[in-house]
Amino acid sequence: MEMSLVSKPTSLLPLPLTIQKLKPPITPPSTFTKTPQNPSPQHQNKHQKYPSFTPNNHLCLDQAKQLHAHIIRTHFNHAQQVSFSPFESHLSPEARYNLLITSYIKNNKPRYALNTYTYMRKFDIEVDSFIIPSVLKACSQVSVAQVGKEIHGFSVKNGFVSDVFVVNALMQTYTECNSIVSARLLFDKTSDRDVVSWSTMIRAYSRNKLFNEGLKLIENMHFSNVKPSEVAMISMVNLFSDLENVEMGKAMHGYVIRNSSSEKTVVPLTTCLIDMYAKCGNLDAAITLFDGFSQRSIVSWTAMIAGYIRCNALEEGERLFVRMIEEKVLPNDITLLSLIIPCGFVGAVQLGKRLHAYILRNGFGMSLALATSLVDMYGKCGDIRSARAIFDSMKNKDVMTWTAMISAYAQANCIDHAFQLFVQMRDNGVRPNELTMVSLLSLCAENGALDMGKWFHAYIDKQGVEVDLILKTALIDMYAKCGDISGAQRLFSEAIDRDICTWNAMMTGYGMHGYGDKALKLFTEMETLGVKPNDITFIGALHACSHAGLVVEGKGIFEKMIHDFGLVPKVEHYGCMVDLLGRAGLLDEAHKMIESMPVKPNIAIWGALLAACKIHKNSNMGELAARELLALEPQNCSYKVLMSNIYAAANRWNDVAGLRKAVKDTGIKKEPGMSSIEVNGLVHDFKMGDTEHPLIEKISEMLAEMIKKLKGAGYLPDTSVVLHNIDEEEKETALNYHSEKLAMAFGLISTAPGTPIRVVKNLRICDDCHTATKLLSKIYKRVIIVRDRNRFHHFREGSCSCGGYW
Repeated sequence: MEMSLVSKPTSLLPLPLTIQKLKPPITPPSTFTKTPQNPSPQHQNKHQKYPSFTPNNHLCLDQAKQLHAHIIRTHFNHAQQVSFSPFESHLSPEARYNLLITSYIKNNKPRYALNTYTYMRKFDIEVDSFIIPSVLKACSQVSVAQVGKEIHGFSVKNGFVSDVFVVNALMQTYTECNSIVSARLLFDKTSDRDVVSWSTMIRAYSRNKLFNEGLKLIENMHFSNVKPSEVAMISMVNLFSDLENVEMGKAMHGYVIRNSSSEKTVVPLTTCLIDMYAKCGNLDAAITLFDGFSQRSIVSWTAMIAGYIRCNALEEGERLFVRMIEEKVLPNDITLLSLIIPCGFVGAVQLGKRLHAYILRNGFGMSLALATSLVDMYGKCGDIRSARAIFDSMKNKDVMTWTAMISAYAQANCIDHAFQLFVQMRDNGVRPNELTMVSLLSLCAENGALDMGKWFHAYIDKQGVEVDLILKTALIDMYAKCGDISGAQRLFSEAIDRDICTWNAMMTGYGMHGYGDKALKLFTEMETLGVKPNDITFIGALHACSHAGLVVEGKGIFEKMIHDFGLVPKVEHYGCMVDLLGRAGLLDEAHKMIESMPVKPNIAIWGALLAACKIHKNSNMGELAARELLALEPQNCSYKVLMSNIYAAANRWNDVAGLRKAVKDTGIKKEPGMSSIEVNGLVHDFKMGDTEHPLIEKISEMLAEMIKKLKGAGYLPDTSVVLHNIDEEEKETALNYHSEKLAMAFGLISTAPGTPIRVVKNLRICDDCHTATKLLSKIYKRVIIVRDRNRFHHFREGSCSCGGYW
């Protein structure tokens, strides 16, 4: 008869830990599976104190529960025990507990294992250094950092930290619980490190995208004359994979060959090299390694097919998938999971659908991980309907499933649906994790929803959601993009540990708000502290210079990137320089830079020049830039619209008419101007001439009042921004109903006097609205913050923070 001996706990707390009372069975267990008395040598190591049982090295779950109940009942009073063959002759009480804890872990019941450890501590049953690594493994599986810290303290008190196996287990627990700083502190304090210690830290840095730290550790490992194991080299190769630098990848390949223990690199390591070359975009090298395999494993096939997908060679990837099946190598859940995920990254929705169909046709059980990956893939590809259909069909959803669906809504900028789903998630008793909150904060940042973002920040603090580096960076980014740069600065200053992403988020925030001097000061501080900047850092610094008109400083940053840090400028960096020079009116210099670029200019380069030509009303160079843009993207009508704006500003109405006809003939509509404003946690959207808002009558009344007061303050409408050949009165009326003016009017009637008004606009703010908003900030004594496509504008007392650079 099967008995339920242990109730699954709902939570684990730091010591004193709570443990549910375990009821012993009516009769002790009578039989256990016998196994050979001499386990094979490969299953033994110098740290193995206790013998192993059963062919799988652990008890089945029912046997584990029976043993658990029996040892609790008897309290190891050997006088009360019945025969426990084959245990009684050579298993000590500690060995039985270790066997029990290990069995729970291998049966995917880590919380039972932790409760067993708690029971041992509660009744003063000896806990030795051989049990600690097993308990720490359970902590890692459920990411219970606080219990791991308690065990760390217990290990220090009892002298277990002199054992390298215990230290490595502690490091692994900290890394699994996203406490990288704690893991590194332990690593640095440990004098007796082995290759596993180094491998654990390298793998932790790779998984958390801390590439510079990982590279430094590999260098230190080399100088310490520590010969890497195959596992260590796999961790190192994975780090270079994420760097996506083909030259460094080749160097790593050479390092693997030199340090390999055999003439032929083992299959798992070669598979990692295939994956690395594919991620670096070097498919030829990956194919050469793959074709060199005499016996390919399912993992090798998966790595090569996934490499094709990541490099957008979808037809080749699909052909290889068919060939794999023809060679009788059948995919499993992990194979399909590994192929569906990159489909999401490259937006290959059709291939993703075919893989989905293969799963259904071939009778694969829709596991939780597989279903979640499909939700995530469809979400990344913008197919929200398919993502939601799979989500709704799932009976048992975990936090990752909910997070995948919320991320899908965030990707599609469906703010209402995402927040509603978050409420449902809480109502279903699912506790959100860091990834959930990152998706929601990113959505708040995209929509400028500061009040909602602050609510989520308070929720994180109240619910004790662990704030790792990624979540901390998302909070800084949210405050910066929602217009509260002081809130972002406060969080950044409070951060004890910062990675390069955190620095970049703060620097980009300063740039968006026009604080070029603060961004450059932050860059100097990074240098002083020895934080190595990356490509994104220089993009942020150059953008900051562009938005503040710091031409000399920007040129200096560009030169420093090349000569001091040895970075090769990418097309994005040249785009920043063209934007910097163009905004400053140095159009000829900007054009010369484009002509001298070692890489082919893309739409961002020519787009920056065209935008600068519009600002400075240079129609001749604008025509040149527009021709290049249309050659690159002939179906994109926005360039023709921008060029017609330049013609309109120069009163070249015949040219305007010709371009507008060309746009109309393509059948593609121009992106409409939209402005949004958050009031009481709700985001309200407005478009030009909007009449659909429920409060449109009151908004219109406020708009009329605004125009009257503006004219009383000396405002003259700038009708040159109206790009239609109509009379002046019609142009003034069109200006009055721009989307940002409607949003400001709604903000004035919906918020208390003195409350800042925050507006988010999808296009660049026009000259007329910019002038009007400066006056409105003085008339109504309000701070008005507008985020347009390029940057933030802080209007206060009749002036704007942009200083004319936008």
